Amino acid sequence: MKKTLFLACLFVSGRLLAQQAPKFNGIDAGMSNIYRLSDAKTRSISPENFNGAKGGGGKATTGTGQGASRDLGQGWKVSPSVVIKAHTTFTIAEIDGSGSIQHIWMTPTGNWRYSILRFYWDDEATPSVEAPVGDFFGMGWGRYSPLRSLPVCVNPGSAFNCYWPMPFRKKCRITMENIDEKDMVLYYQVDYIQTEVPSDAAYFHAQFRRVNPLPYKTNYVLVDSIKGKGQYVGTYLAWGVHNNGWWGEGEIKFFMDGDTDYPTICGTGTEDYFCGSYDFDTQKKVSEGVTVSDYTEFNTPYSGLAQVIKGDGHYDIAQRFGLYRWHITDPVRFEKNLKVTIQALGWRDGGRYLPLQDDISSTVFWYQAEPHGAFPKLPSKDQLEVN
Repeated sequence: MKKTLFLACLFVSGRLLAQQAPKFNGIDAGMSNIYRLSDAKTRSISPENFNGAKGGGGKATTGTGQGASRDLGQGWKVSPSVVIKAHTTFTIAEIDGSGSIQHIWMTPTGNWRYSILRFYWDDEATPSVEAPVGDFFGMGWGRYSPLRSLPVCVNPGSAFNCYWPMPFRKKCRITMENIDEKDMVLYYQVDYIQTEVPSDAAYFHAQFRRVNPLPYKTNYVLVDSIKGKGQYVGTYLAWGVHNNGWWGEGEIKFFMDGDTDYPTICGTGTEDYFCGSYDFDTQKKVSEGVTVSDYTEFNTPYSGLAQVIKGDGHYDIAQRFGLYRWHITDPVRFEKNLKVTIQALGWRDGGRYLPLQDDISSTVFWYQAEPHGAFPKLPSKDQLEVN
């Protein structure tokens, strides 16, 4: 079981999964190998066990729950959460040795744009993951909306869940920086395994960007700093519309391995890339002879329009959308480099395209061999603000 096809488990399903039986020390991403025994050791980090030690959970005598447990004592939910002070960084997890993150659950309070997640692999100096916690989990507008997909789920009560496999060989460090003026409370759990990591296992990456407004006749760049060999596995967009009318005629383009003016992959429209069609509209009959069109939210394992915010007609007037597309069965593989852009296009009178100047935020996800290219500087607090 030491010889694995770990990367394949990220990108195959159904019959292929059953045929190839990819596994990470006997454990794969689906159900086909769940009965196979493995030497991997399961561990979990939370405020009740900060270092994931075996037999180390529930030992706290102080914590955010000590008042409620004062009549019960040790072992009775003494430390269920942490308080991250304003302008401080808290280390969520620090794991030595080789293994893989399997699941992350958290319920951050406060402004989700002002809590910055960072992941560092194998003592690297710069993070491989850097994004506001809301955008990382597909909630870029700071408001709860159900999101039901394979690698990311957001469940009632604003419970953020991530199932992206994240292997590491020497060390894993996960931090949360609170850039707000207020303290925030974080409940969290990081579930992982201690195990050998195969030589062909790549490292998980995620990068956030925002432009508001997008300059006229300018393509929005989701990422352009990926260098090395890997595969692009996901896109989340928080799209705020500044014009009336439909906003999603733009093409997404993947420039890979030396492409210059023209990409290897060119989509046909924004809603098409997110596996929808015709403006995400559904026709509804409201009375005899009268039908209306409306945006239709949807969640599927690989793609969705998870959030539609229509505004209230008073101060909250902007239309805002949250969209995701996971390339799990169709990863975009590259050998040397990758750049991804998307156009913002609406319609003028007379059937002409209108370049839009919208508010666009993106978080993109990929796996690659280290070292990774330099990330752009994270926007300032004012530039992150949802307004």
